[in-house]
Amino acid sequence: MSFANPDEAALVGLLDRITTVAVVGLSPQPARPSFRVAQAMQRYGYRIVPVRPLVDEVLGEKAYASLADIPFAVDLVDVFRAAEHLPAIVEQCLALHSMHRPFSTMHHSPTAIWIQEGIVHEDAAQRARDGGMTVVMDRCLLKEYVRLKTA
Repeated sequence: MSFANPDEAALVGLLDRITTVAVVGLSPQPARPSFRVAQAMQRYGYRIVPVRPLVDEVLGEKAYASLADIPFAVDLVDVFRAAEHLPAIVEQCLALHSMHRPFSTMHHSPTAIWIQEGIVHEDAAQRARDGGMTVVMDRCLLKEYVRLKTA
């Protein structure tokens, strides 16, 4: 299997379309990459939703223990967890994604998953894509935003 990320036009479209980003594994520690990326994306105007058990808030936003606990719409799930956690995260995304129906009371179905730079799990990425989600893998959300949107 050879996973291919969306092309540049699709990435620009994705970055233009999303407004709310759930960051799975967002650390409350300012020195951590997840904190720095989320903080920068927040400064670019995106709403950041921390997904991290045992933390009350990060970057001034309420933290949730899991994706299923978020009571509002999330456009993108940005993953900062090790590759072995990806299959379970993808299954959570797909469960929420499949619950989305027109006029449904469930409004928190992500349409895309972004798997951060250095994290690769081709089977999980393909599973998400097969489930109808846009998938970006082994790329940094912030680096791609800067490269595609601020140049």
